[in-house]
Amino acid sequence: MPSRIVIRPREYHDSVRLMRASETIRHEAGVTEAMTMMATANNKKILATSGLLSEDVQAAKPDDLIIAVRANTEDAADRAIAAAQDFLSRKTQNGQQALLPRSIEAACTLRPDISLACISVPGTYAFREVKRALELGLNVFLFSDNVSRDDERQLKELAGQRNRLLMGPDCGTALINGVGLGFANAVKPGRVGIVGASGTGTQEISSLLDWLGTGVSHAIGTGGRDLQQEIGGLTMLQGLSLLNADVDTDVIVVTSKPPHPEIADRVSAFCERLNKPVIINFVGQSHTGEKGNIAFTRTLAETAVTAARILNPNCHLPQLSAPEQDSFIARAKAARQPSQRYLRGLYAGGTLCYEALFLLRDHVRGIYSNLEHGPFELTDLFASRENTVIDLGDDAYTEGRAHPMIDPTVRNQRILTEARDPEVALLLMDLVIGYGAHENPAAQLAETIVKAREITRADGRELPVIVTICGTRNDIQNYAKQAEQLRAANILVTGNNAEAVMIASRYLETLHD
Repeated sequence: MPSRIVIRPREYHDSVRLMRASETIRHEAGVTEAMTMMATANNKKILATSGLLSEDVQAAKPDDLIIAVRANTEDAADRAIAAAQDFLSRKTQNGQQALLPRSIEAACTLRPDISLACISVPGTYAFREVKRALELGLNVFLFSDNVSRDDERQLKELAGQRNRLLMGPDCGTALINGVGLGFANAVKPGRVGIVGASGTGTQEISSLLDWLGTGVSHAIGTGGRDLQQEIGGLTMLQGLSLLNADVDTDVIVVTSKPPHPEIADRVSAFCERLNKPVIINFVGQSHTGEKGNIAFTRTLAETAVTAARILNPNCHLPQLSAPEQDSFIARAKAARQPSQRYLRGLYAGGTLCYEALFLLRDHVRGIYSNLEHGPFELTDLFASRENTVIDLGDDAYTEGRAHPMIDPTVRNQRILTEARDPEVALLLMDLVIGYGAHENPAAQLAETIVKAREITRADGRELPVIVTICGTRNDIQNYAKQAEQLRAANILVTGNNAEAVMIASRYLETLHD
């Protein structure tokens, strides 16, 4: 099957534009695979996985653009390359021909009432832009990743001095006055405020609060490293103060990826001094119970329920019935081949991945992950070992390309790779919908699972799949439609991540009966 690879030196395009280019040329007649991406080290590994890594690509520099195509015929490959080059050469059109400012200063001059800047530039340039915005008196939502810890600390100290809020870097989610920033969901207004050092953790909790009928006042993102020792929880403490003073917030929720113990204690002590009830969920910590105005919870779902029941004691989360769970496990066990022993968790959401990893530890010994350190650290990010749970939204996978919640290509490739492994017994995944996410992620995931099962059935194996959908009934992708497409592909759909992990754990335990 012919392939074509074009290298365009020192040509930068943002990751979303490159994703659109890839999608465009994949729809060209006769094309079986197409990728446009920057020539970073990890993107070269992705090309290698697809059989599109040439010597020229291997020698390319990170700021070089790669266009790689595989097609059924030489003519089809040539047409696809031409289509990609045409797409990337077009200038972005503004239908209204409005005056677009080319700098933060120009934007502030044009609109003096602006109070918030959303910044998403390569991490190398983020410090300069954020510093400029803070000095102009703006609050900042910083989506950019690959920003150094020293730069993050310095910028957050400057924000504190200027009495401004810096959400980020690598801040994926916020809801401010009902407006979603980054990846966010269509959540009803309510009386629960969230401060989250985790994007998908905030999305999961806010979406579940919507399902519980409670809603959210504000969700302040801090960036995933805020509770690390080098940063000290600067934005977290600032956000807690803001929510404590907010008249529209009655209950405060704190969520974070695994924090540094010293910073976790600092945040807890700060919360004790607030005059509102606080629910704290530090993913990975087993501490539960109550202390004064604070309730500690273990899962994101428990966090949402605990917060909601302060306002509405009779609310409940929808969940699969016991017969539905038992039926899935029985069917998966009956179809299993002796070689199938291991779970593969392929997550787009970092906090959802962390939660799955820690909950699975109660039932499964030895789980490899790119989130682990020590003996179970996954050293090769593109090859699983035994039981493996990976965060495909980690910076190592997203440098020079769109996040998997926007572009599912990397996860789709990984699903097919896992399907070729005769030891895989179960796939566990998330599907995050809402603002910023792919317009119809369930369709692509279902299509990929169908292809994966063609691979496994050729060897006489079945491939059970569990997916949790993180989102609300009012999200633009239509939650019900997303769930319907997954169920049509014989995928078990759960309403929250903890439920999905619990069912997966029950099935894995049957493998040792």
